[in-house]
Amino acid sequence: MMRRNKVARPDGGGVVLMEPGNWVSLAIVNLPTALISSLEGLPGFDAEAFIGVHAAGRQVTSIRVNPQKLDGLSPAFREGAAPVPWSSNGYYLPERPSFTLDPLLHAGAYYVQEASSMFLEQALKQTVDLSRPLRVLDLCAAPGGKSTLIQSLLGADSLLVSNEVIRGRVHILQENMVKWGAANTVITSNDPQDFRRLENYFDVIIVDAPCSGSGLFRREPEAIGEWSPDNVRLCQLRQQRILSDVWPALRQDGILIYSTCSYSREEDEDILTWMMEGMDAEGCRLKAAEEWNIVETFINGGFGYRCWPDRVAGEGFFIAAVRKKDGGEYAAPRKLALPERVTKQEEQRIRPWVREGGWLFFRHQEQINALPEPVAGALPILQSALYLKRAGVPLGVLSAKELIPEHDLAVSTLVSPSLPVLSLPKEEALVYLRKEEIAPGDSPLGWTLVAYEGLNLGWIKVLPRRSNNYYPKEWRILKR
Repeated sequence: MMRRNKVARPDGGGVVLMEPGNWVSLAIVNLPTALISSLEGLPGFDAEAFIGVHAAGRQVTSIRVNPQKLDGLSPAFREGAAPVPWSSNGYYLPERPSFTLDPLLHAGAYYVQEASSMFLEQALKQTVDLSRPLRVLDLCAAPGGKSTLIQSLLGADSLLVSNEVIRGRVHILQENMVKWGAANTVITSNDPQDFRRLENYFDVIIVDAPCSGSGLFRREPEAIGEWSPDNVRLCQLRQQRILSDVWPALRQDGILIYSTCSYSREEDEDILTWMMEGMDAEGCRLKAAEEWNIVETFINGGFGYRCWPDRVAGEGFFIAAVRKKDGGEYAAPRKLALPERVTKQEEQRIRPWVREGGWLFFRHQEQINALPEPVAGALPILQSALYLKRAGVPLGVLSAKELIPEHDLAVSTLVSPSLPVLSLPKEEALVYLRKEEIAPGDSPLGWTLVAYEGLNLGWIKVLPRRSNNYYPKEWRILKR
């Protein structure tokens, strides 16, 4: 096989693959030469293979199924699909379908997630006892891929706090968490330093840190022009600040999992070194099957794991887990403002809308929300320290005559299976998702769930001879 050489472009803007002998340009890969040079010597880095896989332009499509809503892969995706080997619910698809026009996506049946990042599942399973109640923080959670993954691994008695500091990104996090449907979640929008108020509170903290993003260049080539060594150094400083701010919130013997979608040593191994030297941390070694081709890197007592796109069917990814050796146990404030519980009469009106179970029903302004009783005690603690965007599942507003249900309830795992349901075929389901009027058929008057292939999409209110579509306006499909 003829070997290709790489040379710098004359303008310094990228790398050119050349055929030896006649020097005919085979492909121009707009990867910064400074990036390629900086990666030399890193474990698992093969410059020729790395450049080649970017030049090939091949895209990898993967999804992760919501085990609370689907038992395995949807029949529509089964042909040609293959499991992601390090994920219990992840699958590669042979080609990228139009996800927007799949009602199951809007029902929260699966999440479109990059396969390498699903290795987070192994980091959690191998370092944490997931069978016991846990308090988990996903610090940099938008758009929600890792939060939905984490939630799927936790028991019903565990609590997940999904935080996003950038207010403009909270809405997409909330949308994806609403569709995922779990009740044991809280969404917050706080700066990492705010979590210092919760000293020793969390059992697990995941920091998928903002980074220079070089690991996604194959998927997002437009981001290549934004990369620079200066930006890498700026990201490194930001990552150090984030970690030092949130470290006090982790209890003694708690686990912190750090990840990036960057290839740069400064954002990966150097950050791990910084944690091992500056924090009382112990590195956690993970098992990765040899055939997975995930590269282990060991430095200063810490263990990191790299995904290179020429080695795995996925994009660039780095992850490391450490155990906190100092700290202590959380001490709750003596006085906390308790949530406003609904009255017994109000609870009797709410109960027909939710499935059997132990729920705390509480009022936030006019809205009635529900949290699982085992995690409800966290609510006043979190409210005392953080800005809460959403807690549990918003059920709706109680009027004098009825409960006006919230969309969140319709797509949640909390909703009662005894409520009336209108099942639609795909084309009519898409009409509903475009927020257009649909024929109610013989549905009874009043609130009715709209479903596709057994999964709820939202509400309609059936009136004489017509229905009102209550799908959220801001989520409606515009594509035809």
